[in-house]
Amino acid sequence: MRVGYWQGITAQLERTNGMPGDVVDLIMQDHREVERLFDELKENPEKRPNLLPVLTTLLTAHSRAEEAEVYPVAASEAGEKDEVSHSQQEHIEADQLLAKLAETDPTSAAFDKALQNLIDAVSHHVEEEETKVLPGMRSNLSDERRTQLGEAFIASRKQHLGEQPGDITRDQLAQQASNADISGTSGLTKDQLQHKVQKEAEL
Repeated sequence: MRVGYWQGITAQLERTNGMPGDVVDLIMQDHREVERLFDELKENPEKRPNLLPVLTTLLTAHSRAEEAEVYPVAASEAGEKDEVSHSQQEHIEADQLLAKLAETDPTSAAFDKALQNLIDAVSHHVEEEETKVLPGMRSNLSDERRTQLGEAFIASRKQHLGEQPGDITRDQLAQQASNADISGTSGLTKDQLQHKVQKEAEL
């Protein structure tokens, strides 16, 4: 059901601004959908058991697609290296908060606090990304390049639909480390790499 839901969202996004559209617009549309889900989760506690998996699926797929397809290009082609490093560190923090929320009983009092912590972190990240990284991409990348990135972003996000925060692979952790400009990761096991990435992101 969740995959079908996101296939519908993906199809809706693809219809916006052509096929598939400007990656900047696609990312911002995902941001608006996340904000809508946050509002639903806050205002309708009875819907939490059904909505929580949708939120975790969207945020996970969105983050993995950005990290794999968008951030490397923003850093290397749009001159956004420092901004991308900061955004990636915020993704790592959000992953941890999202995993904690996913493990929290939606009917418990602890859920409200865990949800607010995630909302605060993601809202801060969205504001920074939409005022720094995305405008830089719109200014420094051609329309054609942003459309190419839109195709790659949608394909990657579709590939990751259904994944949860804990499903991250070693290769994805290595991509996070690269985006965040974290060195000394070669030869580390997945657990060691995950620990290093999380520790560096907290600095």
